[in-house]
Amino acid sequence: MNRTHLASLALATAVLACARAPAAPAASAAASPGAPADYFPLAVGNAWTYLDRSSPGAAPVQRSVRVVERDREGYFVDDQRGALRADGDCLHDRTRRLLCQPLRRGHSWSSVVSAAAVERYEIAGVGETVVVPAGTFQGCVRVRSQLRSGGVEQVAELTYAPGVGLVRLETFAVVEGVARPQVRGELESYRVGGK
Repeated sequence: MNRTHLASLALATAVLACARAPAAPAASAAASPGAPADYFPLAVGNAWTYLDRSSPGAAPVQRSVRVVERDREGYFVDDQRGALRADGDCLHDRTRRLLCQPLRRGHSWSSVVSAAAVERYEIAGVGETVVVPAGTFQGCVRVRSQLRSGGVEQVAELTYAPGVGLVRLETFAVVEGVARPQVRGELESYRVGGK
């Protein structure tokens, strides 16, 4: 899996939404996490803009994604050809389960992404506070995924804020025990529920 594919997959599939928002919806870090759907609001018109900071020394690149329709299978389709759906226990795209209950640190699951590859997920943090250009978000859930392919391990960390969606994304290639950063994106602005 090359860097461009990872960036597109991570930013388009894991995100579906562009107005500036100085503060996130109120959420207590001590409150119990809700359902996966609470961490990624899906509705036509929702939009997110990210700053892609993947190239060291270069200016960040804006990448936006907006939900444009809901298909017959219940997936919310974005303008980057990504599709997400939230069922009772998981938020998922057409291949992967991205965020699954129970939302507690250490909970793990897996998704078969091809005949030769299984992606493993674990909730690495709950109730976290994250500061990105779009604001300060409390009560976040951080998910770590790992996929081994061709002798290289791909690791991604995705952080979701309640009522907002994906606020931070970082991916690494682990080669011979050394983690090399690949993709880094942070939420710059969003429009959710017409706000």
